[in-house]
Amino acid sequence: MHANSPDAPPATAPALPVRWHRRVLALAFPIVLANLTQPILGAVDTAVAGHLENASYLGGVALGGLFFNFVFWGFGFLRMGTTGLVAQAFGAGDRAGVRSNIARALLLACAIGAVVLAVQAPLIEYAIRALGGSAAVQQHARAYCHARIWAAPFALANYVVLGWLLGTQRVRLALVTQVWINAVNIVAVLLYVYRFDWGIAGIGAATATADAVGFAFGAFLLWHLRPRGLPALARSELFDAAALKRVVAINRDIFIRTLCLLSSFAWFTHLGARQGDATLAANALLLNFQTFMAYGLDGFAHAAEALVGAALGARDRHAFSRAVKVTMLWSALGALGFSIVYWSAGGWIIAQLTDQPAVRESARTYLGWAALSPVISVWGFLLDGVFIGATRTRELMVSMVISLAVFVGASWALAGSGGNHGLWVALLIFMGARGVTLARFVPRIAHGIRSDAA
Repeated sequence: MHANSPDAPPATAPALPVRWHRRVLALAFPIVLANLTQPILGAVDTAVAGHLENASYLGGVALGGLFFNFVFWGFGFLRMGTTGLVAQAFGAGDRAGVRSNIARALLLACAIGAVVLAVQAPLIEYAIRALGGSAAVQQHARAYCHARIWAAPFALANYVVLGWLLGTQRVRLALVTQVWINAVNIVAVLLYVYRFDWGIAGIGAATATADAVGFAFGAFLLWHLRPRGLPALARSELFDAAALKRVVAINRDIFIRTLCLLSSFAWFTHLGARQGDATLAANALLLNFQTFMAYGLDGFAHAAEALVGAALGARDRHAFSRAVKVTMLWSALGALGFSIVYWSAGGWIIAQLTDQPAVRESARTYLGWAALSPVISVWGFLLDGVFIGATRTRELMVSMVISLAVFVGASWALAGSGGNHGLWVALLIFMGARGVTLARFVPRIAHGIRSDAA
């Protein structure tokens, strides 16, 4: 039986360190490649908007993208919760549990997507006004949002598909799926903006198109790779009270955690917008650096999710310890690599993303903070994966609430006197706080494995 088959959990016998490095890299590299397609797409959108008439177009995409960070990433528990639950069922060899967890998550994704569509008009208007920016920036942001929001059910369902693929360690299929979605998006944005002349609305419509086409592919995978030989999914199994209670608790904690994370970036964008369109656009460019790094390092965090979840499902404390140590080592090396690239090539990257002189100059002024960010942020990213795989979501929530409070206090103290430099320092303090607070909770997971195994 193939090691990555959902019919067989991964081996849990103690492995040599070299074998663990190979295992982690075999999982992480396809996920890293899959994740890096996301910021590449964001960079393409930024580059397209950055070469339009003025900085307000780029600011509009920045605000519109931030809105969807709240609307879609705010429901990122659909991916994270699915990965953790599926990984644990996979590690325990529970094929029926894998199937029922996927079905519950898909139903929830469709329900949330329907609600988003029902309230889209007031939701977009309120969010854009709250985020701020000039009248021109807000106008472009509305056009982007109204074009993209129609794919909400598909975008959320794609999170479930990705969570299932990661939880069952089908990382190559996760790579294929993400590359397909983002390739469609890139082709569509070039077609809609330059061929059909849809402007900012074309950028949003391209993402909506990609989400819909991507889910069609994901639905095919779900059907083709469904567990064979199981009885039909009974209503009582799908709506099992204990399972639903656990899902609600996990999703609630991750939702609050994600809301705090997105609130921090919204606050960062809001304070940047108060310093003018050029600074807002420059911060948007530099956040592409942050996003690119986050997606890349999250590849190791996603590997940690799958391995930690499987270890807990099999009640193997040794496998848990190895997964944490090896993924942490490779995450740190990856973070160092990102910092080196940003220090050495950051100016060139900025020049490719926009031809607006004022935006280029402003972005170069604050580039050093973006280059320092990877080595500070990496610990929080990796430990996120550990706690998601362990479905210890309460600790994730508490850590993020504390870190957000630290960030708000630091931004008030530093942004007023230090301007945008102070704002970036506060953001790095926030990233460091995430890692420190989560690290204090790690022993609880190991203790829980000992208790389960006893």
